[in-house]
Amino acid sequence: MKLRRHTTPWALSAPAMLLFGCLLLVPLGLTAVLSFNVFDYTTGVKNEFTLAHYLAVLGDEYYYGIFWRTFWISGLTTLICLAVGAPEAYVLSRMGNPWRSIFLLVVLAPLLVSVVVRAFGWSMLLGPQGVVNHALQVLGLGPVRILYTEWAVVIALVHVMLPFMVIPVWTSLQKLDAGVENAALSLSASHFTTLRRIVLPQVLPGILSGSLIVFGLSASAFAIPGLLGGRRLKMVATVVYDEYLHELNWPLGAALALILLVANLLVMLSYNRVLEGRYKKSLG
Repeated sequence: MKLRRHTTPWALSAPAMLLFGCLLLVPLGLTAVLSFNVFDYTTGVKNEFTLAHYLAVLGDEYYYGIFWRTFWISGLTTLICLAVGAPEAYVLSRMGNPWRSIFLLVVLAPLLVSVVVRAFGWSMLLGPQGVVNHALQVLGLGPVRILYTEWAVVIALVHVMLPFMVIPVWTSLQKLDAGVENAALSLSASHFTTLRRIVLPQVLPGILSGSLIVFGLSASAFAIPGLLGGRRLKMVATVVYDEYLHELNWPLGAALALILLVANLLVMLSYNRVLEGRYKKSLG
């Protein structure tokens, strides 16, 4: 009976673990093996071991620039989503029905449209003859080149990633008792102090999870950088695509993908440790 009690959770979770292994761990392992294979432009991929692809990436300033661009765009996107999404989630949590349901649907509406479609929509808005440039001309500011720049990628990424910030913060706010805020206000605490001392520590888990989701998805985004950044503005995902489908250098593309994964994990784990430390300190 005791043995059965210990084996039941494993038996119940075995199908999900098997599916997880087949869909994620196995492809990731095959990609890791591929990244160490020798590549020759005349014969293709060879079943020989080499570190040349990793050394080529880690020793070339060209790739350093691409990784730097990828991470600063992802970081800026995360900050903007946090600055916009957290207050939006707070207002949303204080709404009553039916307005809460209506605005929650508005927040989730972009997720119902394909990322490619949204990217094409932003290319039309930000293009030389787009609505944004026409508005700037009416204001006398003249046409501005926005499309195929880093700012076009950031604008589109914020539009795509904002729901992934709003929902976790809003979920954390649902657990907050409004009576605690009222008690703080009744004790002569200002609204700013109440937000800083009462609300913020409670929503830090939501901010943490939302930031990690937005940063991770932004760093690995392909469609928006590819369509709004153009061929000259490279991010790591677009370089991986080029290596796989244009250069046919699959081992180098696999090495780039794994380095992006490791770098992404390091940034996210460091951010997680810093924010979790502040959360525990605020509770203590």
